[in-house]
Formats: sequence, structure tokens, C-alpha cells
Amino acid sequence: MFAVLVIRRTLTQGCVYGLLSGLGAASADAVYGLIAGLGLSIIMNVLLGLQFWLHLAGGLFLCYLGVRTCTSVAVHNPASAQGRQLFTAYSSVFLLTLTNPITILSFIGIFSGLGLTQTSSASAMTLVLGVFTGSALWWIMLSSLVGLFNKHLNAKSLTWINRLSGLIILAFGANALISLIS
Repeated sequence: MFAVLVIRRTLTQGCVYGLLSGLGAASADAVYGLIAGLGLSIIMNVLLGLQFWLHLAGGLFLCYLGVRTCTSVAVHNPASAQGRQLFTAYSSVFLLTLTNPITILSFIGIFSGLGLTQTSSASAMTLVLGVFTGSALWWIMLSSLVGLFNKHLNAKSLTWINRLSGLIILAFGANALISLIS
């Protein structure tokens, strides 16, 4: 889901937007890695208690983002990087990743399974740095590779990419909302 968003932003807005979107996801991963790594069970229990509301907020935001992406006008020239828009690219994916219950549960499961929930602060920080670095490297590679294809696309193909990625994002949002019912 986040990869679709990063790919779309890289193609339609440029590598900087795609990269910052990916770094938003990497930062959220680091936050959950820190919580799990330090064994902050109180915070994890609160987050798990809020799981329904986080899932609802994430699903609604994905639906909004999907519709907005589907209906956006594709421009062949990527926008010039501006502070507020760059912050929005980063923060929107950061918040979206934080509302993803799968992210919360995966870090709890991985760190618990490896016996890493009661590590020292220094070990936890090293682990979090590793999580962030690995995730950031993935997003750097993805946005860089996708950026290479941007030169070969025209406004018509970018419009279809917007529609397709919007529908995929909307489907993820709808799936998140439907899963709340069952």
C-alpha cells in the first residue's frame, strides 16, 4: 500500500516527494520499533486498545487519499519542491503508517519472538537505528528506481497511473473499513 503511494508520488511529483513519503513510513517504523524495543508495554497496550479507532482513521484516510488520487490531474512536469508540500508528503505517510495496526502488531510479534522487548536502552536504540536505516534504504532505492522511468512517461500515462494507484489505495482503505465490520 505505501509502496503504491510512494511510486505514484515519485512519478507524478518527483523523486524528492516519493523519497520523503517513504521516509515518513520509515520514521513511523522507527517509532514503533523504539516502543517495542524498549518494552514499553503500557504504550503498546494503549495503542492496542485504540486499534479500532486507529484502523478506522487509517481506512478513512486511505479512502480519501484514493479518491483524491483518482481524480487528480496528472502533470508531466513534477512540481518544484516547496517546504509545506514536502512536509505534507512526509507527515501524511508518517501518520498513515502510525494508524496501521499491522505495523504495531508486527513489531510486537517480531521483537517478542526474538526476545528483544526487555533490552537495554542502548541496545534498543541500536535496533531502532537499524530498523530506520533498513526501511529508509528500501524507500531510497524504490523512489530512485521509479524516478528513472519518469522521463519516459507522458501526461496521459501519468493520468492512468493516478487512476490505477488511486483505485488500489481506495481498495486498501475499503478493505480496512470492511475488516472493522467482521
